Amino acid sequence: MPLAIAITGPGSPETMTLVDLAASEPGPAQARIRQSISGVNFVDIYVRSGLYPLPPGQTVLGFEGAGVVEAVGSGVEGLSVGDRVAYVGHPLGSYAEVRTLPASRLVRLPDGVSERLAGSTMLRGLTAHMLLHKVHPLQPGEWVLVHAAAGGIGQIVTRWAKRLGANVIGTVGSEAKAGFAYEAGADAVLLHNSEDWVEETRRIADRRGVHFAIDGIGGAMLSQTLATVRPFGIVASLGQAAGPIPPIQIEELTAPRAIGLARPSVLTYANDPGLYRQGAEALMAELQAGLINPIGAEYALKDAASAHADLEAGRTTASVVLTM
Repeated sequence: MPLAIAITGPGSPETMTLVDLAASEPGPAQARIRQSISGVNFVDIYVRSGLYPLPPGQTVLGFEGAGVVEAVGSGVEGLSVGDRVAYVGHPLGSYAEVRTLPASRLVRLPDGVSERLAGSTMLRGLTAHMLLHKVHPLQPGEWVLVHAAAGGIGQIVTRWAKRLGANVIGTVGSEAKAGFAYEAGADAVLLHNSEDWVEETRRIADRRGVHFAIDGIGGAMLSQTLATVRPFGIVASLGQAAGPIPPIQIEELTAPRAIGLARPSVLTYANDPGLYRQGAEALMAELQAGLINPIGAEYALKDAASAHADLEAGRTTASVVLTM
């Protein structure tokens, strides 16, 4: 019987356990796939810990993966048994060897894009597309601040922003991670725990500040990030790996700053059929054209708890994946 990783309830990685999960026949407009890879993302940690509640009856984690179509239900068009596919978004359940899900969620993989690459890139790649084309349509020559630039989202956002002609300032938590951010293309890399990183960011960015700042750290960092942005720029708050974000007063955004603050959600983005297809098509085109998304850590499905512990503790760089 196929295996999956389920949780017994919200809590630490120890709540994750390997279980048998019977493969179900696809119903109308559904397809069943045998997976080769699943991405591991911070949003999975938020779900596991209880910050984001699981839907009733759902116990298997994971929002993205890739594999091969095994069966299709009635009414499915454009997909055939044997097609290589990838996906991101609801319903949860990618930590599994086999799963059945809506056929509309599946994206056929073009030549030159492997299941391994696509299955580890869908969530981060769609996040990058959302940020750089929807939240702030990036223009050549603009300055972007990317926190956690050695991480999975940080690296792909940096690489894509550079392909669009932007200048990127990355921040990292240690000197050991700076090389990963430079390798991704960052023009400058700063330690976000240094005393002068805000002033240094503004100095590098034409002594005015960046046009766009992307903060996936959260906690007390967001308030500092607001100070790096030039007037009429924007900050995107993606997550809170460092803990809950203290309330932001509207006065922190008004003159003389005059900046915007967004809280975009890639899962909401993926739930919009038009945006999902647009973003997925753009991502596949970029991957075919050479956009890189390195895998920094790989775990067997049975070791998913270790993957969560390492990601949560900041011991990983680039993408983290489970292999089937």
